[in-house]
Amino acid sequence: MLKVPEYIAELKPYVPGKPVEELERELGIKDSVKLASNENPLGPSEKALEAIDERLLRSLNRYPDGGGYYLKEALAQRLGVAEEEIILGNGSNELLDVAVRTFMKPGENAVMAWPSFVVYPMSVQAQGGTATMVPLTDFRHDLEAMALAVTPETKIIFIANPNNPTGTINTAAELDALMARVPEDVLVVLDEAYYEYVTGTSYGDSMKHFRAGRNVLVLRTFSKIYGLAGLRVGYGIARWEILAEMNKVREPFNTSTVAQAAALAALRDEEHVGRSRRINGEGKEFLYGELGSLGVRYVPTEANFVYMFVQDARKTYEALLMRGVIVRPMGPEALRVTVGLPEENRRFVAALGETLKERR
Repeated sequence: MLKVPEYIAELKPYVPGKPVEELERELGIKDSVKLASNENPLGPSEKALEAIDERLLRSLNRYPDGGGYYLKEALAQRLGVAEEEIILGNGSNELLDVAVRTFMKPGENAVMAWPSFVVYPMSVQAQGGTATMVPLTDFRHDLEAMALAVTPETKIIFIANPNNPTGTINTAAELDALMARVPEDVLVVLDEAYYEYVTGTSYGDSMKHFRAGRNVLVLRTFSKIYGLAGLRVGYGIARWEILAEMNKVREPFNTSTVAQAAALAALRDEEHVGRSRRINGEGKEFLYGELGSLGVRYVPTEANFVYMFVQDARKTYEALLMRGVIVRPMGPEALRVTVGLPEENRRFVAALGETLKERR
């Protein structure tokens, strides 16, 4: 019998949102809607699809550009940074894992909020590290408490801004106060997977701290507002010295030829991004009103999902499944629903109303 380290044996694998096809096959239903994984309901940019042309597909016998030159060049120009200050990943998810493997040793510590993105503690545990989980305050990261949780063994602080699953943000003043207290040997990972959706004017400026030469890694992705979740491409921004070490650990050819071409085209399609942001804003306001009418408490969001509270969330989730609506259970009394297209939002609200009525 092969033996693995105890910290690997005790890992619980990540469980993704149930695919529509699987749900319909299991339950014998049709015309389901998936509002569980925070995907862009508009899909990818037409320009991204056009970039995946026949010429490109016929070259798939060749390895991709391992450095992602053209995509990095475009990102560098957009962000006003040097190309060596950008790293590409198989989704930003891969890059947070690379950061852990690069800068943490077994027995060392990472500080993070909870509830937040479940992959943070998983990556730390897989490295043999320990995770200090700091409870949210008013559904937001308590950055002061997180700063106090830092010990000499702490090597990484994870901050999801906006936070997943609550959709809340931390302000510039709060982030500044945290950074003033972070030791120089600690890497602050600022996970901004949903930052393009943010409308709040107080949103923390991660790039300010990058430009000040601080040890920060800013993570962003093409999986959300750009609608390319199936191609798995994200990027990180950090000082070149940080990325030089991460590139030693990063898998070669970690972003495909198709992913790089689609992401490059999507980056240039500002009209699609604007439309996605508008549809999301209108969808949020609709859901706020309907949830209020149903007496369902929710957390106002700066992302493309809404965190809400129901009694016995698991049973509510299962009842919604039977009505062909896939959401995400987030503990005993919370659900997370992605903001969909107008007809998808109406479908969710109707199914939730029927479910709650049945249980009264």
